[in-house]
Amino acid sequence: MKKLFWCSIGMFGLILGAVGAVLPLLPSVPFLLLAAFSFGKSSKKLHEWFIGTKLYKKHLYDFVKGSGMTWKTKIRIMIVVTGIMAIGFICMDAVAIGRAILMGVWVFHVLYFCFGIKTKKEHENTVTE
Repeated sequence: MKKLFWCSIGMFGLILGAVGAVLPLLPSVPFLLLAAFSFGKSSKKLHEWFIGTKLYKKHLYDFVKGSGMTWKTKIRIMIVVTGIMAIGFICMDAVAIGRAILMGVWVFHVLYFCFGIKTKKEHENTVTE
């Protein structure tokens, strides 16, 4: 039952990650990370299949190996998270503490993506397809 749960979560992440690879506003990296983690929990065979795909190699390989993300990828992720958090911020009109916490999380998110994750140049590609 646990393996089925993780496999389902992995498929969900894979589908959203694949859509995010095509649509400019949906980030693919967080969903593909979710898929990699979930597939690793569900089945060794499924995990090995996933890390062999072009989708993984193009969007996650460098990040997982520690060489970072491009500014383009970082900005796409920050824009989507900012939009989602803005909706929550607006909905918390009467909850000042909720807004303050959400603002703190957003500031941490931006600082982490700007300074905590290594930035690589667009043309640095360590994986051959």
